[in-house]
Amino acid sequence: MNLPNSITMSRIAMIPLLLWILSPHFAWLGSNGEQEIAASVLFVLASITDGLDGYLARKRKQITTIGMLLDPIADKVMVTAALIALVAYNPEVVKVWIAVVIIGREFLVSGLRSIASSEGFTIEASDLGKLKTVIQIVSVVSAILAHHWNEWQFGVIVIPLKWIAITAIYFTVLVSVISAIDYFVGFWKKIDHASKDRRKAFVLSRRKSASAP
Repeated sequence: MNLPNSITMSRIAMIPLLLWILSPHFAWLGSNGEQEIAASVLFVLASITDGLDGYLARKRKQITTIGMLLDPIADKVMVTAALIALVAYNPEVVKVWIAVVIIGREFLVSGLRSIASSEGFTIEASDLGKLKTVIQIVSVVSAILAHHWNEWQFGVIVIPLKWIAITAIYFTVLVSVISAIDYFVGFWKKIDHASKDRRKAFVLSRRKSASAP
């Protein structure tokens, strides 16, 4: 197994560890925010590996079929696991319907890409999709930290963690919905164009067959 695939596998291995840290069984670590810090650091590390494995695969020319299969699965499972855990861990910030919308968007885009691949074309990641990923990381990390702290105060500087978490999670929902629509429009244009090309090819073949002696 090459290095990029190993990094992808390490991200998959982090998922059950993240769920364990966010469970009541990890409360023995302490009551001063150690549990939240540990979960946040782990999620940030997992998010870094998300971009690192793809970068290394392209740079080292080690793009493999198993890597193309595992990478999106790892991404979707990581996001799904984190949001479901947060519904129970910090329901004041992450509501059930919020998790449903964000997770539903992930599966919708995966489905569109799968259909596009079967039709012979690809749907590139849009800038909205990349923005959603960044905001999603901020929202998950801030929601985890907001479970213990409403705010951080450093002298005269106050960081309102709870309000950052709430703002980020709702912004994630907004960008998720908009980017899903953007993906669907891009998919529809390409699938419609591909259908027209097939109809033209069919008509031309019929005309050639009719004109043949």
